[in-house]
Amino acid sequence: MAFRFRPVDSAFYDLFTEQAQHLVVGAALLAEMLSETSPNEDVAARMRAAEHDADETTHALIRRVNSTFVTPFDREDIYALASALDDVMDEMDEAVDLILLYEVKVLPPELSQQVEVLQRCAELTAAAMPKLQSPQTLDEYWIEINRLENAGDKNHRRTLAKLFSGEFKTIEVLKLKDIVESLEAAVDAFEKVANIVETIAVKES
Repeated sequence: MAFRFRPVDSAFYDLFTEQAQHLVVGAALLAEMLSETSPNEDVAARMRAAEHDADETTHALIRRVNSTFVTPFDREDIYALASALDDVMDEMDEAVDLILLYEVKVLPPELSQQVEVLQRCAELTAAAMPKLQSPQTLDEYWIEINRLENAGDKNHRRTLAKLFSGEFKTIEVLKLKDIVESLEAAVDAFEKVANIVETIAVKES
């Protein structure tokens, strides 16, 4: 039986944890943006700042990989996980930006349900990242993220059905559909993160 020696470098785990914490902030700002009394420009500015902070953490991770001879798990998986976490933030930032740019005043209540899914995914991901040193223990995490992604898919379909029900003007449908698709992409990106964690667990078992 072959044994692989992997050094315990907590910096990688700390940076992944930091990345996931940015997602908790981003999901909270997204929820705030959906409020009818939300100061949209202020929330969007804070989201841009949060997205910038998340980019900085991603760059720090990449620099760490490039300057470390032996990594705690496969380099391609570190790159993939860092990129997937970054994609989640980008999609949430896009949704906030679209709400601001399109000057959307009334949002369907179904969007709040999708943001609740995103907030729960963010919380679970933030709780999972510090445990990456023992990825085999995270099976409940990726199973629950998969369940949430399925719930998000159902929300997505219901929201699209409402948009095309005739209740909204054509121009509003076009605006809202872009926002809805960004939220769906964010949920999908969370599932991609969980799938990468599962892949790491299989490789490290």
